[in-house]
Amino acid sequence: MFKENPFDLLILDLILPGMSGTEICSEIRKISSVPIIMLTAKVEEEDRIRGLSIGADDYITKPFSPREVVARVRAVLRRTSNETAPLADVVFYNNGLTIDNIQHEIRLHNQEVSLTPTEFKILGALAKHPGRVYSRGQLVEIVQGHDFDGDDRVIGANIKKIRQK
Repeated sequence: MFKENPFDLLILDLILPGMSGTEICSEIRKISSVPIIMLTAKVEEEDRIRGLSIGADDYITKPFSPREVVARVRAVLRRTSNETAPLADVVFYNNGLTIDNIQHEIRLHNQEVSLTPTEFKILGALAKHPGRVYSRGQLVEIVQGHDFDGDDRVIGANIKKIRQK
């Protein structure tokens, strides 16, 4: 399932039928750096150390508060967001469209297209996962962050500008 679907973050229980969560985490770490939060009844220090040492980004023990889980998810996403990750020189090239993260340039058939920083982030998010459908709220979160308090219709206006350009 992991190989077939792009995930932004995994919450993984350690006690699962068939294959343990630690085995799943180890296998995923061989092919991906997706953030992983262990959520488990195993509370011993040795269990927590093992979970973190095989690649978990955080470890939550049961019983837990749903608010704490949400806060930890946000914290892990903040730490592992694409804004802090090193960017590839060229993130996307298709049908003459090139997105260059180093030069912060967009080219269409070798003609430079001038985009605002917000437009650049939107286009980059869309190009990163071609074919994926985003809600306005998801794009607002990617572009403006979790704490954005404005109107999400700004995304539609920016997409309209991108299409015109």
